Amino acid sequence: MPINADKPLMWRADVFASVTLYNEWFLDAAPRAYRETRKVVVNDVEDLFAATTEMRSITPDVIRKRPEIVATLRMATAPPIARDRLTGLASLPNGFVKKLESGNLPGRMSVADLDKHLESICSVIDELLDRGLFDWLDGNRAPDPQQRELAAVVVSDRRCGAVADPIVRNAQEARQLGVIEDWLVARGYTKRQHPGSQSLESMPRGTFSFRQNVPVRSEDGQRTINMPIDAVIQPHTPFPNGFPLLIEAKSAGDFTNTNKRRKEEATKIRQLRSTYGNDIRLVLFLCGYFDAGYLGYEASEGLDWVWEHRPDDFAIAGL
Repeated sequence: MPINADKPLMWRADVFASVTLYNEWFLDAAPRAYRETRKVVVNDVEDLFAATTEMRSITPDVIRKRPEIVATLRMATAPPIARDRLTGLASLPNGFVKKLESGNLPGRMSVADLDKHLESICSVIDELLDRGLFDWLDGNRAPDPQQRELAAVVVSDRRCGAVADPIVRNAQEARQLGVIEDWLVARGYTKRQHPGSQSLESMPRGTFSFRQNVPVRSEDGQRTINMPIDAVIQPHTPFPNGFPLLIEAKSAGDFTNTNKRRKEEATKIRQLRSTYGNDIRLVLFLCGYFDAGYLGYEASEGLDWVWEHRPDDFAIAGL
């Protein structure tokens, strides 16, 4: 049964309600999430200063011992550089910087290659280092407390600015999954991760899982890949085909970004249908800036949605 895709006369009011809910949440929760993350970032900057003797000793050995500091080192340059920019400037393998910033060294790389790549990173960072900010470097002296505090604040703010969008996005995703969980638990559902080795149809009735990998055929049809799905829910009374309902939680703080990314969901539903048939259902859970252009496009692709400001529509979806 259609949920909201077949009700265009309601879209305008729903968009207004959705934008209002997102803005109220953002004003309340986003600054708090940012502040909490900033505390962590400040600690990272302090660790960087300690490991590099206040930026006077940026060496491969420092990175080898604390590979995660590369993320903060990128914010100590003028201008600060993105992960991909460092990868290009230092002629590094794809994924190398990301691996370091996760706190790990590549496991299948020779010692010689690792040393070469770490030397390249140090060379790029040293060339681009913001010496106006770290003005004590020119005299090769220790900074006075005021200089050090100012530099730490600036690097921390740069780091937070670089991750501001993911901070907000992660906080909103947690909120949306929380809303779904509360709605389901209140109706007798049990949270239980479904083993990836078992078929979707075998999922016990009245259960749900979050961030479930669902095997699908790749777009070229040549291999099987895991598609991450935010929520997978098997109704108390299963659908005739036995498949659970799949939910993608989507939030957005502006209209432009959603229209740029609207093809992502369409690609997902095509891959799911190619693998499991046309009866499998993927429903969007929306909060924020989703206008009529976005909604019309998704409806034309056979997608439907539930608004976060009206989660009871999940009942219409069969839950």
